[in-house]
Amino acid sequence: MRYVSTRGQAPTLSFEEVVLTGMASDGGLYVPESIPPLSREELEAMAGCSYAEIAFRVMKPYVNGEIDDDTFRGIVRDAYATFSHEAVVPLNQLDANHFLLELFHGPTLAFKDVALQLLGRILDHFLAKRGERAVIMGATSGDTGSAAIEGCRHCDNLDIFILHPHNRVSEVQRRQMTSVLANNVFNIAIEGNFDDAQAMVKASFADQGFLNGTRLVAVNSINWARIMAQIVYYVAAGVALGAPHRQVSFCVPSANFGNVFAGYMAYRMGLPVKQFIVATNANDILHRTIADNDFSKQALKATLAPSMDIVVSSNFERLLFEAYERDGHAVAALLERFQQEPTALAEAPLEKLRALFASHSVDDTTILEVIREAHHRTKELLDPHTATGYRAAERSRSDAETPMITLATAHPAKFAEAVVKAGFPGVPLPPHMDDLLEREERYTVLPAELEQVQKFVAENRR
Repeated sequence: MRYVSTRGQAPTLSFEEVVLTGMASDGGLYVPESIPPLSREELEAMAGCSYAEIAFRVMKPYVNGEIDDDTFRGIVRDAYATFSHEAVVPLNQLDANHFLLELFHGPTLAFKDVALQLLGRILDHFLAKRGERAVIMGATSGDTGSAAIEGCRHCDNLDIFILHPHNRVSEVQRRQMTSVLANNVFNIAIEGNFDDAQAMVKASFADQGFLNGTRLVAVNSINWARIMAQIVYYVAAGVALGAPHRQVSFCVPSANFGNVFAGYMAYRMGLPVKQFIVATNANDILHRTIADNDFSKQALKATLAPSMDIVVSSNFERLLFEAYERDGHAVAALLERFQQEPTALAEAPLEKLRALFASHSVDDTTILEVIREAHHRTKELLDPHTATGYRAAERSRSDAETPMITLATAHPAKFAEAVVKAGFPGVPLPPHMDDLLEREERYTVLPAELEQVQKFVAENRR
């Protein structure tokens, strides 16, 4: 298994190299050179297996023997032992044929834990093998940062610097990051929005000279290993509901598209999926592209679902690469136009996407309505991001006979402000976090200026 860039100009890399590199040198994202199939027999054999065992089987072809099987099984087992539910990602039935895939039972109560508990361990393994240290630099709109910190705080060979938009994440999200006082963890509050933070991270990867030779590693969803780990829960959920003997559909709250692309990879591997529904908040570039072929930037709107407050959907590039028949030059040209002016997808790639993907967008008023409505109908309290998925699944599903699985991306306690606005008294944090709002915090506020951020990173790495 080798990995190629979505823009077609970067070197082909091994799994180890891809994990340690993150973004491709041509500005693209890495994807597998070929997609390993899962046969009907292999899917059938997963029925009744533990989540860790399914994860090992699904991810093994991507690792391609670069971690020996016994070691990789141990890494996978240790990663998912940190989850509070025996099933790791349990399915919760909402009505006759609508299910909630609960992805929030990890240490930071969000779906990012599924990938980042694994990625931190893989990174530490490869760095120890090489006798190297590395710096992690990432941007977060809320959940990735805390999950990355939890996944890497105990790693011997990593220092981690996470940029978040100052005063634009929820208090619980912020404190989950800033109350980790480990000596290899650094939080930077950027006086700007998520896209400002993401742009500085991308610029730092493009020119790493400020670190004087120390490796810079990505843990956000540009890192292929993040996508690889997320493929697993689509397969596990599909098998639990009868795959490969029947199709399933998925509705995914999405902004950066990494989560949806992982589902698409599960489909390409052989999971029988009838439909993917992309749910967005008012920052709706994905919905506008799929529904109206309006692939253009619009001003960022601050919403009640802040983890989805993103203007540019980074991982959509991976799907475009597939839709454009893996033509890296065409993808690069499209994205160059996108940076300059409103643009549109070519007709054939667009029709290819619309054959499998639907989309729906909701505003803040609707998010609050859905939180109330879903609780009345199911007794489940949804976080605002999952609420976008709940409504999208109802409005955009192609039929009622195919099981619909909506991804619950975060615990409602992480977004208590929205839950209270919906008319509820609040949501208690789980016992291991019940003192979170009293813990000491440590973070540095910096302007959205690349030079200042890079100076801080260079001076504070160990």
